[in-house]
Amino acid sequence: MNVEAIQFDEKGLVPAIIQDARSKEVLTLAYMNEEAVKKSVESGETHLYSRSRQELWHKGATSGNTQSIQSMKYDCDQDAVLLQVIPQGPACHKGDYSCFSETVYGKEIESKSNRYEILDDLQSTLAERLATLPEGSYTSQLFQEGVDRILKKVGEEAGEVIIAAKNNDAEELTWETADLLFHTLMLLTERGVPFDHVLRALEGRSSKK
Repeated sequence: MNVEAIQFDEKGLVPAIIQDARSKEVLTLAYMNEEAVKKSVESGETHLYSRSRQELWHKGATSGNTQSIQSMKYDCDQDAVLLQVIPQGPACHKGDYSCFSETVYGKEIESKSNRYEILDDLQSTLAERLATLPEGSYTSQLFQEGVDRILKKVGEEAGEVIIAAKNNDAEELTWETADLLFHTLMLLTERGVPFDHVLRALEGRSSKK
């Protein structure tokens, strides 16, 4: 990234949009000065500039909710930056997954225009569960039990899919495949692998057919 190309404002700041690399959920809008940008690039973790305290700060240095940067880009006008991160906890100081939790305007859409939108919704939910680990959540419990427990569930569900297919039971095969996809997405989330990487791999295979 060419830091010198970024157009900082008269106060030496640039808006920084922070996005979860896995769920694509926008987590925070903050600000960076040149030093924050350079420290973020050097360390691989989010560093920001606090306008209220007028000082540089390392996101999560006190709370432990650090953010591992996967990419950093600037926009076409070079006066805003986008950080795609994997958060190690809530992004908001209130303990929320995202700082954008209050709805000003929105309409319920009865039917989805994109029939695969549920995968995006599920990724977002899983990333939020991993970041916040709410009590009483099935996914939170699995995340806390660790990758070996999730791997066991993936193996179990794969076996159930095979049995359903052998039984020639369409309804059973449908439900078991849904369970397998759910736990596979959970595994990808826990390992920090965006589902987009899987889609790109599939696109690569399609181009070779």
